[in-house]
Amino acid sequence: MTRDEQIAKAVARLDVTGAEDQDAAWAQLRPLGFAIVPYLSAAYPEFRTWQGRAALVYYATRYARVSEPAVDLGLTALNDRSYMVRYRACGLLAYSLEKRALERLGKALEDDRELVAQSAQAAINAIRAGNHHLFADTGLSGRTSWSVNPGDIAVGGKPPPIPSRLKRIVLGIRPAR
Repeated sequence: MTRDEQIAKAVARLDVTGAEDQDAAWAQLRPLGFAIVPYLSAAYPEFRTWQGRAALVYYATRYARVSEPAVDLGLTALNDRSYMVRYRACGLLAYSLEKRALERLGKALEDDRELVAQSAQAAINAIRAGNHHLFADTGLSGRTSWSVNPGDIAVGGKPPPIPSRLKRIVLGIRPAR
């Protein structure tokens, strides 16, 4: 069995409903770093459980700024039949800060599930402001942060400040609640 086949087989172990089994499978894959993302993307169409697809998106989030396939996975997952996968996709795209995701996130504002629609708005806010913390800070309080990778929180433990009221108006940023 080639190395690629071994990695693909290990990724396939994420397609389970139990978080403990997913955690065990991920522990074997995480040392691969961002090189794992193409395997996560390739596995997505084959996964049968929503929990497995959500895990693929969740684990790809940390690489969304350094891996175009991670962003592509997020864009694909915005159309998933499971609202939890769509929610995870919003988070991945918010963390990526990729402006090319704005149009697709705009369509997600009309999602039947309130969680997805609010998450899409929060992701749009984060991308427009260039501040991924706004995905977690849906009320724009400036007191909530979201740490995905080391270095996401500034020295002193505070997230970057939210844009001023005027800048929020100019950028079209509004509370996600």
